[in-house]
Amino acid sequence: MASFARDEAAGAPHGFPSAVVQPADTADVARVVAYCAERGVPVVARGAGTGLSGGANAIDGCVVVSFAAMDRVLRIDPDERLAVVQPGVVNDRLRAACAARGLWYPPDPASAPWSTIGGNVATNAGGVCCVKYGVTRDYVLGLEAVTGRGEIVRLGRRTAKSSAGFALAGLLVGSEGTLGLVTEITLRLRGERAREHTVVGYFDDLPSAGRAVARVVAGGVEPSALELVDRSCLRAVDEWKHMGLTDGGNVLLLARCDAPGAAGAEEARTVLACFEAAGATWTARSGDPAEADALFAARRLVYPALERLGLVLSEDVCVPRTLVPEMLARLERTGERHGVHIAGLAHAGDGNLHPMLVVPRGDGRALARGRAVLEEVVDQALELGGTVTGEHGVGLLKMRGLARELSPAALELHRGIKRVWDPAGILNPGKVFAA
Repeated sequence: MASFARDEAAGAPHGFPSAVVQPADTADVARVVAYCAERGVPVVARGAGTGLSGGANAIDGCVVVSFAAMDRVLRIDPDERLAVVQPGVVNDRLRAACAARGLWYPPDPASAPWSTIGGNVATNAGGVCCVKYGVTRDYVLGLEAVTGRGEIVRLGRRTAKSSAGFALAGLLVGSEGTLGLVTEITLRLRGERAREHTVVGYFDDLPSAGRAVARVVAGGVEPSALELVDRSCLRAVDEWKHMGLTDGGNVLLLARCDAPGAAGAEEARTVLACFEAAGATWTARSGDPAEADALFAARRLVYPALERLGLVLSEDVCVPRTLVPEMLARLERTGERHGVHIAGLAHAGDGNLHPMLVVPRGDGRALARGRAVLEEVVDQALELGGTVTGEHGVGLLKMRGLARELSPAALELHRGIKRVWDPAGILNPGKVFAA
């Protein structure tokens, strides 16, 4: 059971479960939750365990409900453009099944080859293309879930729109297993994407790359992706995969434009001009899908590449898009002040930054120092009107930040909702916000 005790959040506390259950269907989940509610036993829902905030970490004596066995794509409807899936379906598997029917499911977190749709729903996961196409919540039409009483409820709809009642399905998205255990998800799909144009730009430093991002935002262009990768991340991938990513410069910006027809090419030219005006040392534009896929695959390799060097402490703050240059500058100054290098990785187009520190494994003092530095980063994001998490969730690591971000009245509203859904207080207790 030790393999179910924690997710991938480095340094987040965790306990040890008394049992791990792998239900086969919703009725199994309901029986488990009802049993635990009657006895006051904590229940922690778990997908693939790829989370980075400690949201799926076990509590001593809890029952972990793993959805690994509920992994079926139940329905793909090309006419209604929707899919019905169980929570254990891996993101990339769903995307491939949709593509085979000429459809597209846009949310694409970096963990898409491993993370599950249930986990994506729990954290409201985003990804590379959410700058244009939105996050998981934008694609959830309906849910089946088990509440803290062990009751099965169906929420949302399968129609294109509805004004019937509160948007309770949306409330469950991002609730991190604190309100209910999601057992079935109905998702909105889109048609196939138009041909994509990729724009690459290298820059000498983070502030100049940030200015390029600000120019793209101010220029009214809507790229389908705008990603930033700094030299330390590029070097880590190069040392592992020998891709020559550091040959061009210190900071890489990757953009994709997918407007149909000539509009896509014009968008790409505009992005290229923004990069050059901001001082890019090298730029290029390509319509070759294989070349573009290779570059974005390299971006997805950053986290595992850094893991080869030590324990990776990863943050997930989001600031207003026009303040990306200021936030990047603050990251540099913070690193200099503490004598550390904060690795820079960002969904820069929507202001979602993932500052990271690598510390030696097994060094508790280095871990504590690193966490303190990243807490300072969270405070800086809040000072700029940002949020403590753009897509990883609050879990255990962001609770202090959330208490700063929300007013006492707003926090009490959250707690009141929790009490309605989970009167026994058994669903993922001690996570997101204190009871």
